[in-house]
Order: sequence, then C-alpha cells, then structure tokens
Amino acid sequence: MDILITFIILIFSAIVHEVSHGLVAERLGDSTARDEGRITLNPIPHIDPFGSIILPLILLAAHSPIIFGAAKPVPVNFNNLRNPKSGMALVSLAGPASNFLLAILFVIPIKFGLANSISGPILLQAILINLVLGTFNLIPIPPLDGSKILAALAPDQWTHKILSFERYGFVLVLLFLMLGWLNTILLPVIILFSRIFNLSFF
Repeated sequence: MDILITFIILIFSAIVHEVSHGLVAERLGDSTARDEGRITLNPIPHIDPFGSIILPLILLAAHSPIIFGAAKPVPVNFNNLRNPKSGMALVSLAGPASNFLLAILFVIPIKFGLANSISGPILLQAILINLVLGTFNLIPIPPLDGSKILAALAPDQWTHKILSFERYGFVLVLLFLMLGWLNTILLPVIILFSRIFNLSFF
C-alpha cells in the first residue's frame, strides 16, 4: 500500500509539473501542448513507460531513499513564444516551481493540525517527492529544465551549444546519479525547507 501511495503521489506531481510547462507556454504564445491534448490532469496522455513506471518502480524495489520519476515531456515550440529566450526560461522554470508550490500546499494541513497518524506521513512523503522533483529538474544537465534555464540566460553563441548536449542527456543524468551528487544537492534543500516550516522528515 505504501508503494502504491508513493507511486500515485509521484505520478500526480510529475503531471502537474508538465502541465505547468504547457500552461505557461500557452500564456507566452505557444499552444502546442494544448493542441496535442496535454493540458490535462488525465494521466494517460502523460505516461512515459520508462520515466513514469519503470524508473520509480526500480527505485522503490531497491529501497532507494530517493524516489523520483517523470511524465512524458509536454511539447513546447520555443520559436512560437513571443520572446523565445526569456520565454524558454519561464516555461522551463514553471515545472520545478509547481513542485515547490505543491510542497508548500501539502504543508498547510500539517500546520493547521488537520493531519493525523495516517495522513501525516502521506503528506510528508508528498512534500519530499515534490522537493526532489523540483530540485532535480533545476540541475543544469540536458534535458532537465535547469539546462534550458541556463541556455536562456547564456549568451546567444552558447545557447545552442548547451541545448545540443540533450542528445547525451540520459547518459549525463545517469552518470550524475551514479556519482552520488544528487544527495549533495538535495539534502541542503530538504534541510532548509524543514527548518522554514518546522518539519521532521526523518
């Protein structure tokens, strides 16, 4: 049951992440996500066999202390944005921002004393998952959102060079995880969040 709850929270959070990309892109001039039916919380159009199912199940089965996954990326044509470079940064930032916002929203029932011995641990798990998703996606490794934010802020001559590394994205992300660098980045974020909201995750 714990695995099922974790899986549901993860999929929901990843879908909100992707829908946020599409909504901001639409506001800035690109309706590709809307045209392809991706502005929806219905999980079916968003499910990615590896990122949404296989990867989180492998991590759960391995009793990994960090559980994360991904929905199928929402299609965005940055050339359609009214200002492609700044728009790319805003669209890319929208996904991680939605996860941090969800984490804060899941804090509210705890702070107002609405959580009990059953819902409390579930809410804490939801907060952790969203902190992991938001922080992980801000890492500037293609194809993560952080790489597109970096590309948008970089001088024009570097933008395409940074984005060109996306073809090696899976290998780069895997190498990053194997080297254990994710914990180094995640722990300060989790500790800071727990201090701000006076929460105990562990």
